[in-house]
Amino acid sequence: MNKSEKGRLKLMILRVIVYIILIFLCVLCLFFFYLMVINASRSNAQLSSGFTLIPKGHFIDNLVNAWTDASINIPRGMLNSLIIALVSAVLTTYFSALTAYGIHVYDFKGKTAVFTFIMAVMMIPAQVSALGFVQMMNKMHLNNNFLPLIVPSIAAPVVFFYMKQYMESVLPLEIIDAARVDGSGEFYTFNKIVLPIMKPAIAVQMIFSFVSSWNNYFIPALLLDKAEMKTVPIMIAQLRSADYSKFDMGKVYMFILLAILPVMIVYIILSKSIIRGVTAGSVKG
Repeated sequence: MNKSEKGRLKLMILRVIVYIILIFLCVLCLFFFYLMVINASRSNAQLSSGFTLIPKGHFIDNLVNAWTDASINIPRGMLNSLIIALVSAVLTTYFSALTAYGIHVYDFKGKTAVFTFIMAVMMIPAQVSALGFVQMMNKMHLNNNFLPLIVPSIAAPVVFFYMKQYMESVLPLEIIDAARVDGSGEFYTFNKIVLPIMKPAIAVQMIFSFVSSWNNYFIPALLLDKAEMKTVPIMIAQLRSADYSKFDMGKVYMFILLAILPVMIVYIILSKSIIRGVTAGSVKG
């Protein structure tokens, strides 16, 4: 066996090992989702009896019980979370990309200081400012309102940093200069030229922003106390903390399954943009 054959054999073995690892990770991820579906098809008594991989016949019963629960309004809660998550994801990605565009394209005094300040804000946990934020919202009479959950999400340093790094790799300044020479305005250039180039990055960050807002429990739990304003994480916690006589684990698993479906739908829709952007390429040098 010559050196080239040995090299091909090593490459084949390495590829097989990589595929085995990927298959294992895929099965591991899908297993827990499968287990959740199985648990959503079991009654509370069956769930208390132990672990099983075989589905039972209570899926429809749990779905009806969860959807028509008198203590919580699941359809309204999912609609509330969907409104907050969608609007937050769109505003976060758009204005983060716009901020990254300003930092990337323009040279101005204090540019480094502005970038450093944004990065410093990224290091501050939300819990540090939560008390003051909630007190300010109460003074402004904005509790039980979606605005405090949507508007502050526009300032997202992590999304800004990702957008700026991506912009530096795919957006040559020559494109912006050419657009200006052709008489294009700054907002027209950003909306019609830059955003299509940034589509893969926008899709990724919209997924992350949507999931983060959808799963957000801390701030909504402090601001929302009306039943018709509550979001999905608050309702799940409310179901889990029910009295023992009213506690139904099958209903809880069904609600968790329902709560995951919108996230999966958003990922499936936006993942096409990611794949299309990676395979086609936005800028060809």
